[in-house]
Amino acid sequence: MEEKIRALQAQAAAAIEKAANSLEELDGIRVKFLGKKGELTGILRGMGAVAAEERPKVGKIVNEARAQLEELIAQKNAELKTRALEQKLAHEKIDVTLPGRIQPVGHLHPLTLTLERIKKIFMNMGFSVEEGPEIEQDYYNFEALNLPKDHPARDMQDSFYITEDILMRSQTSPVQARTMERNAKAGMANKPIRMIAPGRVYRRDEYDASHSPMFTQVEGLVVDEGISLADLKGTLELFLREIFGEKVGVRFRPSFFPFTEPSAEVDISCVMCHGQGCSACKGTGWMEILGAGMVHPHVLEMSGYDPAKVSGYAFGLGVERITMLAYGVDDLRLFYDNDARFLKQF
Repeated sequence: MEEKIRALQAQAAAAIEKAANSLEELDGIRVKFLGKKGELTGILRGMGAVAAEERPKVGKIVNEARAQLEELIAQKNAELKTRALEQKLAHEKIDVTLPGRIQPVGHLHPLTLTLERIKKIFMNMGFSVEEGPEIEQDYYNFEALNLPKDHPARDMQDSFYITEDILMRSQTSPVQARTMERNAKAGMANKPIRMIAPGRVYRRDEYDASHSPMFTQVEGLVVDEGISLADLKGTLELFLREIFGEKVGVRFRPSFFPFTEPSAEVDISCVMCHGQGCSACKGTGWMEILGAGMVHPHVLEMSGYDPAKVSGYAFGLGVERITMLAYGVDDLRLFYDNDARFLKQF
């Protein structure tokens, strides 16, 4: 039995010494001799057939052989790992003198950049920024703005209704009504207001080069004693020249909005042809940019303000349209397609 054990030990040691290809080959040798079904392990399992007086001697020889082979395997394992690392380093040399790769850094979306610029301009003029819910009550979205149920002007805003009285807001004007109402309920009726309300609004528009069912709007409201159309005109002219440059022309045309009286459409001289007439402005030299007007007395009354004591003006503009004109973009969908080639230009 001793001779058999010594022979297996020598055979295993020779196999370990020759295992120069891989760790997998070495592990195969370990399993063959020392695994659960290995040859040395089989001798230990067959000790029952060995004479009782021989068992201690045979067991000692097997354990000594096993210990020696485990040590040889550990040494060979370390040798093979070192060799593999040296080969890897030889084939994967790194030139540490090369400059590092610059990680791409994102930036604000062009619509966000324009919105932040608009907010900054108005805040510099003393306006506060107010926010309100995007899921709005019909009362605040329409009725409090002088648009009772079945009013024909509601057709101008084809809305997303959730229930009969809840909808996705079609404008940020409800924030104006809520702000006035909040002041009135707090015992501060007729308190001066100078605010803008930026945010997303929703209408059932087509998704094409100039329309989207979701877009960004900024509405403004100023209420105080003695507010006149001249104040509105001066504020908007200052704002538009901050956005489009000092040389841009500004004109007001009579219009109709249920919540303002009188109302006006505000145009700027075409940013493409500078008023000379082109396809972008349809040869007129002018581009419509926003709507505005003096707050209707009924709107003031419904929110708890007294039109006999105060007056105000309101205006609304689309951030997408401002951005398109400011940057010369001709397709609104580019802002939502998430194409990095387009967005990285800003």
